[in-house]
Amino acid sequence: MILTADTKIAAIIKEHPDALEAIISISPKFEKLRNPLLRKLMAGRTTIGMATKISGCSATAFYEHLKPLGFKMDNITLPVAEEKKEVPDFMLNLKKEQIVELDVRPVIASGKDPLSIITEKVKTMKAGGALKIINIFEPIPLMRLLENQGFLVYADLINDNLVETYFFKQNKTSETVATPTTDVTTGWDRALQQYGDKVQTIDVRQLEMPLPMHTILEALDTLPSDTALFVYHKRVPVFLLPELAERNFDYRIREISDGEVQLLIFKA
Repeated sequence: MILTADTKIAAIIKEHPDALEAIISISPKFEKLRNPLLRKLMAGRTTIGMATKISGCSATAFYEHLKPLGFKMDNITLPVAEEKKEVPDFMLNLKKEQIVELDVRPVIASGKDPLSIITEKVKTMKAGGALKIINIFEPIPLMRLLENQGFLVYADLINDNLVETYFFKQNKTSETVATPTTDVTTGWDRALQQYGDKVQTIDVRQLEMPLPMHTILEALDTLPSDTALFVYHKRVPVFLLPELAERNFDYRIREISDGEVQLLIFKA
């Protein structure tokens, strides 16, 4: 397996049974991966590039620890871990009454994924307000996602087991389109015809959040480049769409009725 900055930790662990221990040995901050729930939450959403920022180690350290297991490094230079950023201006001017606090540690301790709770809170945020998430690790994938939607983001690492992350909603943020346009509908028929019988189908309508998103992303991890993924869903997955763009996937959406949506996802 060839490693790049975008290689998911979950893919590395799946590739070799000893990869988990090799990654944990890189930094004490990866000890959390021993917890099955945290491993599910973090590994599937975190790339090597993100992990260097979480741990403060270099991408070379990843390669050196994984090289004995047969992993190789792509010619593309992996990012070096960034130094801790200065406190941004929005944090300096933030008042207590502007902050909505959400402690997700009890949710994680109960064995559940807090993503659905977080996304519901984000939807209710008003311009000029900030969502403060209290967690046991830095939610870099979520930070990238909301930054792409126009939020200002800052993570304050209190200690190895306590991170407070602020998501400040500016007056103007880009909203993910929740309903398909005429172009998307027209593009659906053309894209479906293009792939012919090379289509894999999954149905996530009966799954509780966040399992629909997990299931779709897992299917995409093994989807052949010449194949499209046909998804039966009960709603437009607005927080999945930016993730698809990050992974270089294109998509078409077709709303059949209230509570029934179809998605066609394929390599861009």
